[in-house]
Amino acid sequence: MAENRAPKTSREFNNNSRQRRPRRKACQFCADKVEVIDFMDVARLKKCTSERGKILPKRMTGTCAKHQRELTTAIKRARHIALLPFIAD
Repeated sequence: MAENRAPKTSREFNNNSRQRRPRRKACQFCADKVEVIDFMDVARLKKCTSERGKILPKRMTGTCAKHQRELTTAIKRARHIALLPFIAD
């Protein structure tokens, strides 16, 4: 048996089909023209880790692929010499 549904109005149809994508974040390292990410710069590295101590992905931080690779290496080096924690309490 067929259901009696009201036909979609043109307004409902247009709102669903025209969803905007949010603008991509700009890489903060490219904007500051940083050539090498220093593992001693703990304040900058903390911004790219979660409250649990995990490294945030580039889709969340907005960093480019080149700087994300450098950032990961810098965070791991900072963890190794105990500037950053491996896990948060």
